Amino acid sequence: MLLTYPLMSAIQEICARIGRTTGHGIAGNVCRHYPAWLLHLIVGLLFIANTINIGADLSAMADALKLLIGGPETLYVVGFGSACALASVFVEYDRYSAVLKWMTLSLFAYVAAVFAINISWGEAIAGLFVPKIIWNAEFFTTIVAILGTTISPYLFFWQASQEVENEQIDHDKHPLVEAPREAPAALTRIRADTLIGMAFSNIIALAIIATTAATLHKSGVTAISSSAQAAEALRPIAGNVAFIVFAVGILGTGLLAVPVLAGAAAYAIGEAFKWPVGLSRKPKHAKAFYATLVMACVLGMGILFTPVNPISALYWSAVINGVVAVPVMTIMMLMTAKKQVMGKFTVTGWLRWLGWASTSVVAASVLGMVVTWFL
Repeated sequence: MLLTYPLMSAIQEICARIGRTTGHGIAGNVCRHYPAWLLHLIVGLLFIANTINIGADLSAMADALKLLIGGPETLYVVGFGSACALASVFVEYDRYSAVLKWMTLSLFAYVAAVFAINISWGEAIAGLFVPKIIWNAEFFTTIVAILGTTISPYLFFWQASQEVENEQIDHDKHPLVEAPREAPAALTRIRADTLIGMAFSNIIALAIIATTAATLHKSGVTAISSSAQAAEALRPIAGNVAFIVFAVGILGTGLLAVPVLAGAAAYAIGEAFKWPVGLSRKPKHAKAFYATLVMACVLGMGILFTPVNPISALYWSAVINGVVAVPVMTIMMLMTAKKQVMGKFTVTGWLRWLGWASTSVVAASVLGMVVTWFL
């Protein structure tokens, strides 16, 4: 997790710069500068991974709510999925984005869970700084899944598209290639936003890892088929407080993640086909964009009615994201070096080195996974 922080921060800043500089998202730029087959392959894989991820998140939320108050899981999945889709379509963008920002506070339930249990901090800190590397397929596949969650294609598309979205609703903002005078303030804000956001992201991730390692894994609970099972297993080990805050964290995470996953898929597909896109647009002015967003939620809900294990679905969607990240990041790094794309705001210096380092780490992990599969 310490390694991922500078890498994910660099690549997310690069994504934001692409959107703010060009006035187009990732897919919008790829469709203008690269072959259509490459764009459609990347966007197709992104949509599949995001849909699976949505289904797993909805199932996790339903499980958590059922544990807290009881009731029918199926109804909760449909309710959560429908609520996320309808809110994305019919709630005004400014209001909805503010709700999502405040909702990130719910993630600190995971941090509260850490303080509700006993942790051997010496072991935890040692594990943080001295990772244990195991040269087998399971280890490398899990590394790809972790990278696919933290350095994830859907976040690339979402970050760039949100910069474009903010330009469209704020008439004082323009693409930097057209308004270079806006660059100093915009780039400073992007860097601060990214560094702070990614730091909090890793803090939450470490809290989840520490909680589950000190409770479930320590007690020999290593085969988890649902988030509810994880939360329920905490009750006898760590008590009701840890169980409740962990369940609340699952609900908050899902409510935050589903709109972003569906929105990122809609942005990518909409830009690929050059549709009018944007959550700030009225539904009647971006019908295909909103239809794609709703379809992602509906297909995600459909996963509940299959025999797919939600945790396995979440895991393998993360692996797919890790694999898809490699070509997306490579294209982004090549694109941000081109003056015909970025004007005079090409990505240079240490940020470029970190961007390529991030790409190389993910690519090496995917290669290690593939090689160990066949050994």
